[in-house]
Amino acid sequence: MPTPSSRIVCEPLLRTLHWMLAGAILALVATSQLAEAFEDGPYEDTIWTLHIYAGYTLALALATRVLWGLFGPASARWQDLWHPAAWKTALTRLQRPRGHRAGHDPLASLAYLFLYGVAGLMVATGLLIAAAQFGVGPLSAWIEQSRSLAHLFKEPHEAGFVLVLGFVGLHLAALVFHQLRGERVAQSMITGRQFPPGEDQAAQD
Repeated sequence: MPTPSSRIVCEPLLRTLHWMLAGAILALVATSQLAEAFEDGPYEDTIWTLHIYAGYTLALALATRVLWGLFGPASARWQDLWHPAAWKTALTRLQRPRGHRAGHDPLASLAYLFLYGVAGLMVATGLLIAAAQFGVGPLSAWIEQSRSLAHLFKEPHEAGFVLVLGFVGLHLAALVFHQLRGERVAQSMITGRQFPPGEDQAAQD
């Protein structure tokens, strides 16, 4: 049973969007690597089609997250991700912000904003590539198929891919770091509950 001091900070839609983004990114990474492995093979076009649909899923989740950040509850609002004073302190003093607050961690929120920005770049360039190279997607009516044009958008798309992989690695490392410190941060995206430091053990007893 949760302790009285625990609180729900991540409501169901926020958690659903989190896992939609994670699943879409995982599918995009997997299909892009499979497409390269089966390049010029009989399954290449099918794999790229799956890649494009995974991109649509990412676009849907990202657009919904943007709207939920404007109209959702306090813990989902963009204000809960905006902590410039804490970021300045962390960068100038090279230390984690002190204290505990319900909702997004100040440093984690900066990483999330970075991810959303890179994901937006990936969606935009992905739609342009889908239209220019495959003649599909909502932009295909305005962009004629052109491999040279598709190549123009591939470099920023691939740069975004590398940045997303870096974020995923950093995100997983941060989860391990908090877990070793006895801080149950991962469960907030499963149950939605958040525990103040020092009370995690009490919640487990």
